[in-house]
Amino acid sequence: MFIGYDPREDVAVNVLTDSIQAHASTPVQIAQVRLSQLGNVYQRQHHPLQSTAFSFSRFLVPWLAGYDGWALFIDADMLCQGDLAELWALRDATKAVQVVKHQQQCEQGHKFQGMPQSPYGRKNWSSVVLFNCSRCRRLTPEYVNTASGLELHQFRWLADEAIGDLPPEWNVLVGVQPVPASARILHYTLGGPWFDDCQTMPQSERWQAARAAMNHPLSVPDPFPAPLHASSS
Repeated sequence: MFIGYDPREDVAVNVLTDSIQAHASTPVQIAQVRLSQLGNVYQRQHHPLQSTAFSFSRFLVPWLAGYDGWALFIDADMLCQGDLAELWALRDATKAVQVVKHQQQCEQGHKFQGMPQSPYGRKNWSSVVLFNCSRCRRLTPEYVNTASGLELHQFRWLADEAIGDLPPEWNVLVGVQPVPASARILHYTLGGPWFDDCQTMPQSERWQAARAAMNHPLSVPDPFPAPLHASSS
């Protein structure tokens, strides 16, 4: 799986990574989509309406995977509350991608750190994407570098019937919709408590608890206890 990386959200990426591993029942291989590691492959200029460094580079995931097998992309501003093996089991070979198909309505304005909030159709569909990489060959570096933002985020590079569904609990928009007890991924799309101006966002306590658990883990048995020695007779 791949996590979008923005230097402003370094701590969020680390807390997210730990939350994924803490809930996983099988090994999870995690990479980050960092512009600093893409060299000359990613050549887009920063767009005034993009709010994160990975707004467009996320669409390089099938290329990064060699257009082979499956790959999962998720935004950095999330907290995992479920076992990703359950999400992985939902792969549908008849689809090119699978997403939570939000019907989000928002006003033009700003969100975290004064970043632009832009209304458009299919908003937030691309924040959790299960890619069937061999069916996403149109996402070449050349195309990702030149396609419009709406072309990419609205999945105009696919026929509608190739876009499959994921259950809504795998991308719950905190502060936008009610958070159900069944939520598997919390998405702090308006800004998370790692930002000074978002300390009072809903569900902040869950993220803060996850961060605290990383820094101050509960007492657990020593995985490598000292061997017991037989007493001398």
